[in-house]
Amino acid sequence: MAEKIIVALAGNPNVGKTSIFNAITGSKQHVGNWPGVTVEKKMGKRVHSDVEMEVVDLPGTYSLTAYSLDEIVARDFIIEEKPDIVVQVVDGTNLERNLYLTTQLMELGVKLVIALNMSDLVLSKGVHIDEAKMQEYLEVPVVSTIGSTGNGIHGLLDTIIERSSDKRVYGNTFDYEEDIEVRAEELEMILEKDPYFAHYPSRWFSLKLLEGDENILRKARGSESYPKIKNVLDNLDPDSFESRIADQRYGTIQFMLRQVCDINTSHLSGSDMVDRVVTNKYLGIPIFLSLMWAAFEVTFTFATPFMNMIDIFFAWLGEVTVSLISTDWLSSLIGEGIIAGVGSVLIFLPNILLLFFMLSIMEDSGYISRAAFIMDRVMSRIGLHGKSFIPLIMGFGCNVPAIMATRTIEDSRDRLITILVTPFISCGARLPVYVLLAGAFFGRDAGVVIFSLYALGILVALLSAKLMRGTVLRGEDAPFIMELPEYRIPTLRSGIIHMWERGKIYLKKAGGIILLGVVGVWLLASIPVPGSGGQFASGDIYGTTSSLLGAIGMLIEPLVAPLGFDWRIAVALLFGVVAKEIVVGSMGVLYGAGTNEENLAGILAAGAMSPLVGLGLMVFVLLYVPCFACIGVIKRETGSWKWTLFQLFYGTGLAWGLAFLVYQTGSRIGLLS
Repeated sequence: MAEKIIVALAGNPNVGKTSIFNAITGSKQHVGNWPGVTVEKKMGKRVHSDVEMEVVDLPGTYSLTAYSLDEIVARDFIIEEKPDIVVQVVDGTNLERNLYLTTQLMELGVKLVIALNMSDLVLSKGVHIDEAKMQEYLEVPVVSTIGSTGNGIHGLLDTIIERSSDKRVYGNTFDYEEDIEVRAEELEMILEKDPYFAHYPSRWFSLKLLEGDENILRKARGSESYPKIKNVLDNLDPDSFESRIADQRYGTIQFMLRQVCDINTSHLSGSDMVDRVVTNKYLGIPIFLSLMWAAFEVTFTFATPFMNMIDIFFAWLGEVTVSLISTDWLSSLIGEGIIAGVGSVLIFLPNILLLFFMLSIMEDSGYISRAAFIMDRVMSRIGLHGKSFIPLIMGFGCNVPAIMATRTIEDSRDRLITILVTPFISCGARLPVYVLLAGAFFGRDAGVVIFSLYALGILVALLSAKLMRGTVLRGEDAPFIMELPEYRIPTLRSGIIHMWERGKIYLKKAGGIILLGVVGVWLLASIPVPGSGGQFASGDIYGTTSSLLGAIGMLIEPLVAPLGFDWRIAVALLFGVVAKEIVVGSMGVLYGAGTNEENLAGILAAGAMSPLVGLGLMVFVLLYVPCFACIGVIKRETGSWKWTLFQLFYGTGLAWGLAFLVYQTGSRIGLLS
């Protein structure tokens, strides 16, 4: 039986940690949440030299001083779970910043291995790092890697196994100024006598107490020794101690770098030259918008052949199934309910996978961080943090993980505003609605229309943030600090892994909540209204106003009639609260198109809906109530039903108002009618 070890991957944000994780684990990985919190937990497995490794990709952190939940999760896993090996992924092009975390990991006494990543970019910047000297100085194994290509991964795995079998106890301490050392030693003596602290390295815990780390202070307050600890800490300025400790750590790092690193300061890297253009004050935003427009154009154009193939397959499957089942209601359930409903969702899988793939390429290349930097100029004018742009970009994939990603925003007001406006960003679930309606009414301009909807979502999010910052959530602006990683050539392998990770979420929804939703639509469309005299699932009542579904639609139609929507659209929007993809499946049932998306588009374009109503419907779907999963995560992240309900009513009110404006203005000037 193979030996098993737990390996934790730690490191600053944007050091290529995810690339290393993917290179080690490949497809043998899964994503969930850490217990009790909504921070993403990535785990994977790898067998190497008859050793089974369980690899945990920790959230990115600059230090072990917990300022955000991501940092608390990373730190607590290392301290509480005590993995067999901690691999710190270090960006070789930014050693001084990255090695600050190294000094803290060494003080923890963990078995540490350094993956000196992006070694190809190190050379391209004219930098030479003497790995042997660095390893000798730190007393920690150092392995060069290129995560994007997989170079050095086997050597890293060999080093991990060798390090895990080492029985020595590690603990590299750094000498600080005398008064810091005196206080630290006093605290250590207290901690070592109290079994409550036996789980923690006393030297590291003492320094954290001196730094005034709130998380560590909370832990200390639960001990019987806290009065003695408090006595040592009284009359100390924790900010001063934290600053002096940090200065001395950086001083140690700088001394070491002078011994192990030669820097060619006259060399201008490729990243520097590219950044002069893409982060330019005047060119940055137009370049960003052009790239996003190109992504949506490619998504719509290249996905069409694959959509047609899926469409043909499900149409054939539905016809065959119906012909083989003699019981009318059962053939209707399977053919028009399950197959048609799921088919109407899966037909958009090529669009969603392509969009995820291109966003992954931009993320892996290092451009997404530049987008946040570029947009900070806009964000700061509306009183929002530049870091908020990262969750907003993630929202293009799915609003749920995007809202979870706001955990990295330290300021509580910035975080709350970002949570409340993120649902206005067009997620992948809305894309099927856009593709259907834009394709039906706008032909070759469909890509432009879809891009405009995404742009509208961003604009509404930004303006809403400005409004909230000036009214219900006033506060001081927080400074924006973000490291820009080196540009990297993204790999096909990494892009496919990221695309599949996110695509699986969509498929699981199609196989679970969406399936239940479309079956629910079929059931309500098949039940006759009492007194109508119709038969269950008969063609006379299925999807008409004589069905229970039709009765519900007629009841709520007056609410949306000023927008040009009829009862069918009202019902589709109602079920879209479960999952936005169900809007298309519901329309397929209610307009009698079944599983064939092309038939549905033809029915709509032939007069069942005007282009103006279609445009208003897309605007409404963009902004109204988010899906159940998104509502749940808003409640969990804000911890408040007040803010959750505020988002629902505010968003739906905006959706109604803008769709009303589109329809009424267009009708009066005769546009798209």
